Amino acid sequence: MTAETAYEDIYFTSRDGLRLYGRHYRPIVSSGARPVLCLAGLTRNSRDFHAIALALSRSSTPSRDVFTLDTRGRGFSEWDKNWKNYTLPIEMQDVIDFMIMLGLRETGIIGTSRGGLITMVLAAVQPSLVGPVVLNDIGPVIDMDGLARIAGYVGRIPLPKSWADATRIVRDLMQRDFPNTTDDDAEAIARQFFNEKNGKPVSGYDPQIAKSLSVLDGPIPKLWPQFEALKRRPLLLVRGANSDLLSEKTVEEMKRRHPRITSIVVPAEGHAPLLRDAPTISAIASFFAGTDDKDGERLGAMTRSDFRHVSRLVSTSPRSTRRENSV
Repeated sequence: MTAETAYEDIYFTSRDGLRLYGRHYRPIVSSGARPVLCLAGLTRNSRDFHAIALALSRSSTPSRDVFTLDTRGRGFSEWDKNWKNYTLPIEMQDVIDFMIMLGLRETGIIGTSRGGLITMVLAAVQPSLVGPVVLNDIGPVIDMDGLARIAGYVGRIPLPKSWADATRIVRDLMQRDFPNTTDDDAEAIARQFFNEKNGKPVSGYDPQIAKSLSVLDGPIPKLWPQFEALKRRPLLLVRGANSDLLSEKTVEEMKRRHPRITSIVVPAEGHAPLLRDAPTISAIASFFAGTDDKDGERLGAMTRSDFRHVSRLVSTSPRSTRRENSV
């Protein structure tokens, strides 16, 4: 199986009419293990999870279904004409619609940054949908230094003229907090960050998202009540050693409040860890394996016949799209 056939593209329509995109990575061996849903950061998309989705669906024991979602305005999902809809509650509703359509419940979730905030709110609003959770460099308190840094580049990055130019931009953005990033790494990350059209990089997100991220309004509300909803589920916290968004102080308070939390630190990475290195992937795979139901309940994992039913509700993208964006 090649990278191009590692997943199936899913398109579906949100309740307010936007065409949204997701992926389904099928397990190499059907095991009935708990499925995992991956939710990306503020301007990021499904491609960020390609490496770990491959590992969880093919290499892990047990292998499991992995789903990813591009929330509105990101990746291959349609941009919203009203930028005011780029909010946690509305993006969470996109996640709920996606999960209900696929028949997912008590699902393992990997939430990176914004995706982790959505996960915390989801656990408070629809707890039956949420199983064990991995929070990737995010907590109930967001440090203003990191927020200001992100606000400084969202919607302001110049459009690259070529993939070599895109690679340079990514390398410049990452050199401080990800000092071990190689040129090959930067090129791969650039292809995650940007979409492609006619062989050239184009924006991978709606620049209007920047309007929803204002540091002038003061600190964003702390989400401790929403975080408390995760106490019902096992939690793995991943923090980048160089993170400026999730402080060690917040990590310690999360550990104090959550009875079933474990944590790891990814060396030489900032916000947010890339989830591409072997130790981090192994830790996440072990975490989910340790939380699978021991009585053999399927926990929402789907068979091929299940997905044929779902396929009547969604459409797969042209194969050319997958060739142009093979990660």
